[in-house]
Amino acid sequence: MDTHLTDDVVGPLPGDYKSDVKPIWCPGCGDYSVLAGITRAMATMGLERKDTVVVSGIGCSSRIPAYTSVYGYHTVHGRSLAVASGVKLARPELNVLIFGGDGDGFSIGGNHFLHACRRNVDMTYIVMDNQVYGMTKGQASPTTEADWCESKLTPEGPGVNPIQPVALALACGANFVARGFSNNPNEVARLIVEGVRHPGFSVIHILSPCVTFRPEQRGWKSTVHPYGREPTDDPNEAMRAVLEDDGFGLGIFLAGNRRPFQPESAATRSIAQIEEGFAV
Repeated sequence: MDTHLTDDVVGPLPGDYKSDVKPIWCPGCGDYSVLAGITRAMATMGLERKDTVVVSGIGCSSRIPAYTSVYGYHTVHGRSLAVASGVKLARPELNVLIFGGDGDGFSIGGNHFLHACRRNVDMTYIVMDNQVYGMTKGQASPTTEADWCESKLTPEGPGVNPIQPVALALACGANFVARGFSNNPNEVARLIVEGVRHPGFSVIHILSPCVTFRPEQRGWKSTVHPYGREPTDDPNEAMRAVLEDDGFGLGIFLAGNRRPFQPESAATRSIAQIEEGFAV
């Protein structure tokens, strides 16, 4: 890893974790700032690139592996948590981060999300929520308001209540739950650092506006506000607070003390022995 001397401190810079691939998000997309927060978090922790894996599914935010210089795995729609769990359980010494959006995480990947929370593998899931399917031109997503009428597929609105990601994560057993806002990459970086360092499954819900299909989300910058309470290690207390929240409170809701799931992973056969099994 490249290192740089800054104020007599040698360490990686955020740019060291960026690839040469230029992001192709729409101008003004919140995911640009989230990417900045991600690389700042990696630099803050001094993560070794060879020991770090980012996994994603499908969607605008799931392009993250291409834009970072660590090991990346761009999976199929909704399956990022299953793949990431396999990586972490097979190689527990690796730093495993998962990136996705509200459609990928809570629609086709919803079942994997439930079980990732309750299983509590030591990895960090960063969900960029813009309450719309941006890549496929603006359909309602699982977090879209019931009366949002701007999609041609739901001209009268989806008509069903949106999923509340933070409450869902708490209900299903995630061990660390927080919410951030893309307009503040420094705070996003802080939440990611806290989530990665906290044992068990961490969920960081990031409000990330889609200014192309949800231009009204530009107003989120005047709507978000600090959560206003200290993090708790009690899921019940965190849930009561979340149910009183308006969905725009930012901060750490839960820093729990559940033991991470890590079964015995000692190899039963060597690579040579496995190869012998495939010999003709």
